Amino acid sequence: MPSQFKLDRRAVLKGMAGVALPLPLLEAMGKEVSEETPRRFCAFYIANGMALPEKKLGIDEWSWFPQVGEDGKFVFGKSTEPLSPYRKQLSFLSSLQHANGPRNDPHVCSDMWLTGAPLHDPAPGTYNTVGLDQVIARHTRHSCRRPSLVLSIDAGTGYTSRTATISYDRKGKPIPAENNPRRIFESLFKGNRGTLEAQRAQLRLRMKLVDAVLENAKTLDRKLGQADREKMEQYLTSLNEFETRLQTSEKWLDIPLKKQDYSHLDLDASPEMNPAMYYRTMLDLVALAFDADITRSITFMMNREDGMGISDTFPLKLGISNTHHSLSHKKDKDGLIEWGKYDRFLSEQLAYFLKRMNEFRDTRGSVLDNTIVLYGSGASTTHKNINLPTLLAGGANMGLKHGRYLEGGGRMTDMFLSILHSMGIGEESFGDSRGTLRDSIFPV
Repeated sequence: MPSQFKLDRRAVLKGMAGVALPLPLLEAMGKEVSEETPRRFCAFYIANGMALPEKKLGIDEWSWFPQVGEDGKFVFGKSTEPLSPYRKQLSFLSSLQHANGPRNDPHVCSDMWLTGAPLHDPAPGTYNTVGLDQVIARHTRHSCRRPSLVLSIDAGTGYTSRTATISYDRKGKPIPAENNPRRIFESLFKGNRGTLEAQRAQLRLRMKLVDAVLENAKTLDRKLGQADREKMEQYLTSLNEFETRLQTSEKWLDIPLKKQDYSHLDLDASPEMNPAMYYRTMLDLVALAFDADITRSITFMMNREDGMGISDTFPLKLGISNTHHSLSHKKDKDGLIEWGKYDRFLSEQLAYFLKRMNEFRDTRGSVLDNTIVLYGSGASTTHKNINLPTLLAGGANMGLKHGRYLEGGGRMTDMFLSILHSMGIGEESFGDSRGTLRDSIFPV
């Protein structure tokens, strides 16, 4: 007869001199502990801000931020109405800002959205600081096949103030984004179709090559001048990180991927032809990657700032009379309603994603219950980098309490620190944070 004895997960063994060591995860601690549920994070960035009409125009219903009803509960506006089925799983936050935001060029909104870096006067030889997603990736990378997934409507990195990525490594360097659904799918779910032994042999050969390159590079480094040595240091760092990823890849070779249904995916979806289908395919890939526990940190830059890239023309493809960047400069009633209609289109894509995340099941709850979803912009409206439109969803199993509209404000970096703590990552600070976000949806 199986024992009914159950250990607390915080149980320790005390040794000499009173030193206490935590026990490994044991069956006696219960299935919910021995099969720990993943904690995940994803961030979706919207460029150019959201439609926030002035009250004098009489079109409050088209404001991205909700209105507060007589009962004190928030009321979805027309631009966010598609999200209403998920009221209990999401919250709106207003009056948030980056302390360094007003000092920056207004077009660095996306550059600093996940970092909060003082990009108005960067030190020589540096650029940005580490992004929230990469801090999370560093702490979760040993538990999944891939540290992070960086996506964007446009591939690559773009350039300063017109970036095509919202992810930055620990040295503040931009991480190139991927945007082709088929290539993303192949890299996540197919990989090398050869035998396990062939894959293992290939990985080991690549690791030997990296080792050889590292050794030669270290010899060369001693002969270089200061400027070249700095460049070589960056190169060596990237090589070391690549080697670590190769070593991690070998560990996962013997572990099969979760069986999933890919039949609904349109891997040839084109943003030029059908923006909605393209977005939904990309969001499906995000949800599938989380469901298979391939990665626990994902970013998706859904638009680029200042009219850059293909996404600027999406409103035209939907029958709206202006491009996205042009809409963001509208101040009149008709123009703001059109902008609000495009915000609604984007809300529809987020609603689709939340639906898919609810459909996938974890060992405890849905995948959404175990994922913190950040959706928002680095500007309220074009050139205004205060009162940043922010929505958080999911994370019920990480203690988040939703169904609220919080207008208290605070630093974005304080919210980032709260996200880290909710994920079990005990960082003492993030960027210029002064503590966790007070009076919020996060657990104390």
